[in-house]
Amino acid sequence: MTDLETRAAPTRAGALRRAAPALAGYAAVRALGLLALFLWSAARDKSAYTLLTARWDALWYVRVAELGYGYEVRLANGDVHSNLAFFPLLPWLERLVAAVSPLSYADGGFLVSLLSSLAAAWGIFAVADHVYGRRAGVCAVLLWAVLPVGIVQSMAYSESLFTALAAWSLYAVLTGRWVTAGALALFAGLTRPVGLAVVVAVWVAAIASFARDARAARADTPDAPETPPGSGVPAGRRVVTRRVLGMVLAPLGAVGYVLWVGQHTGKGPLGYLDVQAGWRNGFDGGWAFARFVAEKFTSFPAALAGAGLIVGVASVVWLYVTGVRQRQPLPLLVYTGVVTVLALCASSYFGSKPRLLLPAFPLLLPLAQALAKARMRRSAAVLGAVAVASAVYGAFWLNGSGPP
Repeated sequence: MTDLETRAAPTRAGALRRAAPALAGYAAVRALGLLALFLWSAARDKSAYTLLTARWDALWYVRVAELGYGYEVRLANGDVHSNLAFFPLLPWLERLVAAVSPLSYADGGFLVSLLSSLAAAWGIFAVADHVYGRRAGVCAVLLWAVLPVGIVQSMAYSESLFTALAAWSLYAVLTGRWVTAGALALFAGLTRPVGLAVVVAVWVAAIASFARDARAARADTPDAPETPPGSGVPAGRRVVTRRVLGMVLAPLGAVGYVLWVGQHTGKGPLGYLDVQAGWRNGFDGGWAFARFVAEKFTSFPAALAGAGLIVGVASVVWLYVTGVRQRQPLPLLVYTGVVTVLALCASSYFGSKPRLLLPAFPLLLPLAQALAKARMRRSAAVLGAVAVASAVYGAFWLNGSGPP
């Protein structure tokens, strides 16, 4: 892996110009998806905007924004669905938008997701461009846009917000901006439970940097720059201080919210696990998901769905292994591994697993590299066809059961 702290980053204006083709392509794909959704919904006499802002998790986030925490639903089977399961950053932003504008909380959620999806696309481009070059960056963004469940990126959900924070935190790690990486990881930890993946990536990358420094010191070939005249503080010491500060900041969001839930419920540091248990959601190593897939093969045509699930999981594993073989930077591999494990090994909400994998954008980098090496006309044709299919599927999916 290259020395993360010697990789230069472009200026903000230059970075935006460099990312412009990716952002324009992303906006076009998302516009196509929304157009398909509005047309499909109109044909079924449904409100596309309601589907985007007032279903499933979106309703829970709005309730937190409006009334705060403490609301719960007790089901007939004894389960307790508490809104403490939903991390606070998105509701806070919804409340902020409603406070400074005439928009409702639901409108605020849609606006936040809209802006966050563009920020996420830019962050994905920045990471891929930094590692593999501009064309691969554009392809990575477009691949993320055309995912079958890409419509979620436009919903009042937290996936886009989290992906934006995660992508930019990883980019900050890759460019040696440790305090920025830690601060963004903090906010990611306030967005979704999978914020743990960003925290672990920051910590592993920082520890690897410390180990690299130690090896350089033992070899008597330190790579830290000399002390700038008049600074009074060695440059290497300042780098170490920033790195440690980033490590300290990174877990504060997730740890702070989990501890607050434990105090609020009176169940101690592990109280959040009890909240998740009320939703029948936990971590069982993938056993429940494996049984879910196996049950599909007891009848037909359900067996086709089971086969599709196996192919999907195998594809995810293959993409991750390919990333390892291509020597993706360590922070990306760690982050993607944690996101993937948490998504596939959760014990409930099996239909949500494609949505839970949305933030695992580094899985797309091997495909982005392949498209970047192909002729532009061929890459455009492939992405265009997939974009149309994704738009149609997203409209069909959201007008049906939708993402729980």
